[in-house]
Formats: sequence, C-alpha cells, structure tokens
Amino acid sequence: MDPDTEVDVDMSPYLIRYKSGRVRRLMGTSKVAAGTDAATGVTSKDVVVDATFGLAARLYIPSDALTTSGARLPILVYFHGGAFSIHSAFSATHSRFLNALVSASRAVAHPLPAAYDDAWAALRWAVSRTEEPWLSAHADVARLFVAGDSAGANMAHQVTLRLGGLPGGARIERIALLHPYFRGKELVPSEGTDPRSSDRQWAFVCAGRYGMDHPFVNPLAMTAAEWASLGCRRVLVAVAELDTMSERGRRYVEALRGSAWAGEEAVLYVTQGEGHVFFLRNFKESDRAMQDMITAVASFLASSTAGGWLSPSVRSLGCPQLLMLSFRSSSSINEVNWSVFCLHFQASLSGGFMDTIT
Repeated sequence: MDPDTEVDVDMSPYLIRYKSGRVRRLMGTSKVAAGTDAATGVTSKDVVVDATFGLAARLYIPSDALTTSGARLPILVYFHGGAFSIHSAFSATHSRFLNALVSASRAVAHPLPAAYDDAWAALRWAVSRTEEPWLSAHADVARLFVAGDSAGANMAHQVTLRLGGLPGGARIERIALLHPYFRGKELVPSEGTDPRSSDRQWAFVCAGRYGMDHPFVNPLAMTAAEWASLGCRRVLVAVAELDTMSERGRRYVEALRGSAWAGEEAVLYVTQGEGHVFFLRNFKESDRAMQDMITAVASFLASSTAGGWLSPSVRSLGCPQLLMLSFRSSSSINEVNWSVFCLHFQASLSGGFMDTIT
C-alpha cells in the first residue's frame, strides 16, 4: 500500500496522519489576509518572531492609534486554540473574534511541550522587540495581558506559571482563559462516561509523554502550594454550559481561590446554553451571547479595580450570563477611553506544520 495514503493515526475531525508522515488537516485551515477590518476599524499585520522554528504572529491595533503620537496601549498576547493541532494565527475564525475584541477594548515531530516553549518565546519577544515599529511606538509593557481559547487557554496558563524571566522585569498583569482545554484521568460530570476520545487526543499531541493527570493537561493535579507560581494578579476563566470541559474550568477557579496563589481576583464567567468556543463558531454581530462574551473579556482587561467589572451574580459559579455593569460604551469602560494592542501567535502544531487540506 502507498504510505502516502495508508492511515497511521486518524484524529478525525481534526486531522489524519499517514504512514509517510503527511498530515491532512480536516478543519481549521481557512485563512484571511492581514489588513484593516472595515467593520471594526482594527488594523493587523503579520510578523516573524523566530524564522528557525516557524514562529509567527499577527499584530492587531486600533487604526486610530497608529496616527496618535504618545499613546501607549496594553499588550494582550493571545494564543489560539485548536486541540494543539489545527488553526493558525492567520485563521479566519480567530481573526473575526480578535478584531471584535480589540475594537471593544510543532508533526508529532513537534509534540508538547514544544507549543509551550513557543508560547514562552513569543511572550518574551512581545516585551523586548523594540525594533518592531508598532510595539516600540504603541505598546505599554507595564500592562501585559495573556489570553487564549481552548488549547490556547491551556498555553496561557502554562506560560503564566513560568514565573520571572521576562525581559526588563515585565510581569503578566491578567490572564483570560476562554473555555480552557483541561482534562484528567478521573472523569467529571460534564465529560460524560467515555474517556477514550480525550485520552487518545492528549496522547497524540504529547506523543505519549505525559499522562492524563500531568499538570500540563490537569492543573487540578497541582498542590495548593504550586499554584503560587501563577505569575499574575487577576484571572478570568470563561466556560460554557454545554462544553464537556466546563466543569474543569469551574474547578480551576475553585482550586485557585483555595491555593497559595498571591493574586487578587479569580473570576468565573459562565455562558448558558452554548458549547465549546461558540464565540468562534457562531460569529454574528447579532448574536447576544457572543457580544456579551466579547464585552466580558474586554471589560475584565480594562477594569482598574478588582471586582469592579462584573455584578456579584456573574462572579458566582453557575451564574447566568450578564452584561458588565462597568461597561459604558464601545469605546469607554469605567468612563476612561481604553484600547488594547493584541498579538496573536502561531505556535508549533502537533501533527506538523501543514495548514492546508492535502
């Protein structure tokens, strides 16, 4: 049989790897060019972070900031999801979401932890690349935020655990984990009764190096003392009622609150009646749940005081989704104009670098 067509690993609906090493991605291959988004007034461009490892990023900035001298914006470093194996920094799906967010506010040849190493390199690049024009002219490294969805949220958690080591003493101020990709050997209620799918997927992306209770995939396996290494002041975890990983996100917040973490605030944001990363799958301006999600993240990043951006009912576990009380308008939060400079990084993907269906 032809090794280029004989299946080695079938990870449908994400990808298929053949005996020859060829990878066919089944989803997450749609891309969009950088430029100015007419709907949001956000401008983006692509940059190379590390050519040796194929590490790249797309930068997003409010267009009016490019013509405003002296304005310094917070830096949001965003890691995209995709089960550590699909999507890219140039994904059409993520570009729509990130344009809206900014306007409101490696083949099994590269198994984990390669993606974590890439994420850390990207973060260091973001706070030290003074020759990059947008960064040198508009970025405020004193306000450094990290966020991600699904596997990207897992990566955001992991890089925030790498306490210290950022150039110039930069410190992560806040992290937003959107529908984080966390699993564990013992099933939780939202996961049902069949662990085989998640076990197999995790074994693939880490080449069998780490079990289901390794802290890479199950932060709940960390001791209370180990949470002290989470190097940020505030944490937002967003979950969706119908997401099989929602209970993991809830327990993450509970564990963090009861640990030795020295941060100020750990918040859980729940969307009822929606599934995993719905805000990427159902991107419509008329979608109330999606718009509320964008408002929630933007408000969290912009708020100047702990607890000042959500009502008590939203901060509680299992709450219905609500609009942020501190949100004043699309350009004003807490009555102060605020924008964010977003960097969306493309890390090494398990399963190979091929980003098109072949």
